[in-house]
Amino acid sequence: MSTAELSHGNLWLHFTRTSDWLGDDPTVPTLAKADGCYVWDSKGKRYLDALSALFCAQIGYGHPSMGEVAKAQMDTLPFWTNWSYAHQPALDLAAALAERFPGDLDQFFFVNSGSEAVEAAVKLAQQYHALAGEPTRKLVISRNYAYHGTTLGALGVTGLPGLREAFEPLRPVHHYVPNTNAYRPQHDDPAQAVEDKILELGPENVSLVIAEPVQNAGGCFTPPADYWPRLREICDRHGVLLACDEVITAFGRLGYWTGAEKYGVVPDLLTFAKGVTSAYMPLGGVAFNERVAKIMQLEKTTMFVHGATWGGHPVAAAVALENLRLFDELQVLENVRANEGWFEEQLRGLYDRHEIVGDVRGTGYFWALELVKDRRHKVMFDDAESELLLRGFLSARLLELGMICRADDRDEPVIQLSPPLVADRTILGEIIAILDQVLGEATKRMESW
Repeated sequence: MSTAELSHGNLWLHFTRTSDWLGDDPTVPTLAKADGCYVWDSKGKRYLDALSALFCAQIGYGHPSMGEVAKAQMDTLPFWTNWSYAHQPALDLAAALAERFPGDLDQFFFVNSGSEAVEAAVKLAQQYHALAGEPTRKLVISRNYAYHGTTLGALGVTGLPGLREAFEPLRPVHHYVPNTNAYRPQHDDPAQAVEDKILELGPENVSLVIAEPVQNAGGCFTPPADYWPRLREICDRHGVLLACDEVITAFGRLGYWTGAEKYGVVPDLLTFAKGVTSAYMPLGGVAFNERVAKIMQLEKTTMFVHGATWGGHPVAAAVALENLRLFDELQVLENVRANEGWFEEQLRGLYDRHEIVGDVRGTGYFWALELVKDRRHKVMFDDAESELLLRGFLSARLLELGMICRADDRDEPVIQLSPPLVADRTILGEIIAILDQVLGEATKRMESW
């Protein structure tokens, strides 16, 4: 194998340090095949995919009907746009999603990715207010450390300063509020912090509040029990639209079609991607309710001034429909709800056995372990220690033992776990066993510091 092949040749990877994949000895595997909950690299090594690739391989790998449906669609109508025309797969998918999404979220605008879905939601909210006679409502409120995408509009919504700094100045409409991290609270009442920000900015200027049902970045921050109902009431009282960003949490990740359903709220807009096709094809979208739809069709000449060539691609839409069918056939939602309590018990067992684990948080098949230097005082690792522990040891050791998950330090040092939703207790137990070994080894390494 040549040096170029070893260093991935001409390919640049996403959110990956060049030191991980450039040079003669890259640490990034080249993946070659997948089946069930496992993937294999080009050298034949098998890995348990404990991250669902990137929170998206809901039904796992190797379902032949997905390819069969894609080929059948390619053989009939391989492509058409949703600009001035419609095609049956997109019409059928919109109807199927309307049956599964909560309340009156029954209008759908399809795009290609999660970032594009957030971008569309922000634009839709701003145009909604302009058509409703409130053109000053342009400000968007999101949460600290929340990730909402990388296109320039979605990047402004993203609450991670390190991702924004290289591209600033961005649109001066984005504002951030405390998140729902209960382990390291930023506010004693995060829902009230949202209302305080609306009042500070002036309700007449605020277009949208957007948040994930469970926040991904920072490690699976679950909300207080009354958080989402209160956000709904606050937004209604001040005339602000409420959006659930469910690019990660929709399609079973939390055990329901949407996180909104789990937390008892019907937002005005709901963004999705990833799990809608279980990542077999790229597809995303934004769902919105009748309130928004009515304003967007006030006049015969009114349109949503947004579009994408590939949005709602017929092959992707057909694959998404088959994905929904497989969800029912495989009883995916039922599997998550049946196993989430057992999985939590095993993760809390890791907490009991390893002082390095400071917190266990999450729900469904979406969990994080926050790692600490001193559990009693919640002391975090400094930058050099995080580099040694997360980048220098944990990530490489997990791969060596045959498991893919995320060991990340964009905020707190966390290990994130998000297995395919078809994983049974044998698979989940394998995840626990590997973590048990690696956490023990990490603790011993800390003792030598």
